[in-house]
Amino acid sequence: MNRDETMARLKILADETAILRKSGMESLAGKLIDTAAVISGVIGSGNKILIAGNGGSAADASHFAGEMIVRLSADRNRQALPAIALSTDLSVITAAANDYGYENIFARQVEGLGRKGDMLIVISTSGNSPNLIRVVQIAKERSLLTLGLLGGDGGRLASMVDQALIIPHPSTQRIQEEQIFYIHLLVELIEADLV
Repeated sequence: MNRDETMARLKILADETAILRKSGMESLAGKLIDTAAVISGVIGSGNKILIAGNGGSAADASHFAGEMIVRLSADRNRQALPAIALSTDLSVITAAANDYGYENIFARQVEGLGRKGDMLIVISTSGNSPNLIRVVQIAKERSLLTLGLLGGDGGRLASMVDQALIIPHPSTQRIQEEQIFYIHLLVELIEADLV
């Protein structure tokens, strides 16, 4: 592929991303603001946020928790916000997978860490991961609020969570790019609410 062909393809991708972001913001802007307010309310009530995802979404869960605990905006000196990425403790994950099956790696953590009034956030590009479906079931049994940051049509999780933010795109990489954009927007809104 020559330079002109490469540049033409990059322009198509940039245009597609711009269209996706614009349409997503038009349809989700109000939901993002409402969701940030709910998360702020959970934290303001003394509760915590638990975040789960697989693969790239596990990395996004860790990123989300890191932004909450440390800070997103360098100009905001604030208290740490209580958030835990459930995908980061390999000892717990491997023990739970070994003893209870992979579908329970997050469920066991919510059983041990989740309390009524906490919030579980699941991040998925498909909305159909068995371990995320299972953890949402456990979270509901324990009276946690649930949020899905999902892609495509939202999959099975869309109807299971209390609130779903769905990026309606078929491409995993485009969904993940938008999900991290939405994570940053949520944290920025939460910081504005709580600082």
